[in-house]
Amino acid sequence: MKRQEIKRLVDAKIRDEGRVETGVKGVELFRVTTALRCAPAVYEPMIIAILSGEKEAILAGEKHTYDASHYMCCTMSMPVEAGTPKASPNNPLLGVQISLDRSVLTKLAIEMESAPGAIRPAKGRTPPKALTLAPWDDAFTDALLRLLQLNESPGDTAVLGEGRLRELYFAVLKGGAGDAARRAFGVGNEVARAIEYLSSHLDGTVTIEEMAAQVGMSRAVFHRKFKQATLMSPIQFLKSTRLNSAAMKIAAGMNVSEAAAQVGYVSSSQFSREFKRLYGQSPKQWSHAKWLSPETP
Repeated sequence: MKRQEIKRLVDAKIRDEGRVETGVKGVELFRVTTALRCAPAVYEPMIIAILSGEKEAILAGEKHTYDASHYMCCTMSMPVEAGTPKASPNNPLLGVQISLDRSVLTKLAIEMESAPGAIRPAKGRTPPKALTLAPWDDAFTDALLRLLQLNESPGDTAVLGEGRLRELYFAVLKGGAGDAARRAFGVGNEVARAIEYLSSHLDGTVTIEEMAAQVGMSRAVFHRKFKQATLMSPIQFLKSTRLNSAAMKIAAGMNVSEAAAQVGYVSSSQFSREFKRLYGQSPKQWSHAKWLSPETP
């Protein structure tokens, strides 16, 4: 079975807990053997393919559990809670994480939409969710296997890596997560572009009107489409992204005041109030807690 061959390739390359790079930009292998409760994280656009064990992600109160039966596709930067509550040395979480290159995917999605015989999406559809679990299909399995087989030859990786990664992107765009990916990276990707703008301005003041103006929408239309795609209002999303980013920085050892400033908070007291309201602990208490390993995918 091709999926068993993928697992063999990954298992042979990463024996200890942590991550290893494959030589193809944005493609990493990981192994987790420690049970970690769900804690704040920010998922960047990526694919996670699990080969053994399972992982949890909570988005707007909705829990997503994914394992070897489905791969996870996140098409936008999303504030989540993520963990590996069942991981152990006897039941490791083993998998592949693939960062999504926006420029490559946008070009590929637009090419697909412009190709002869392409099916045009109906206007006015409800935007697909930003986090999708898609079943492994033959095209995805074949493309992932071909990509990981390059890891056995640095020369092949250097020459063929970008092409094999593009092949995997193509399989994703045509597969179970394809609707979400095409809408995020192709024509009509307003919500994704607004989130990209927000992610690059976390350290400043960003208003909802400003986000809506970036994609040429009224505040009302933007609010509706944004909530359909992310399950959160723009204000909830903005606050969650900032606080999750700060929580990760604090857990990694950053000073509380510095973490607050880096995600756009001018008032330390406001930051502390909102942090405690969301996580049930003050930032100082959080800094002494043991949450996520920096290497957890």
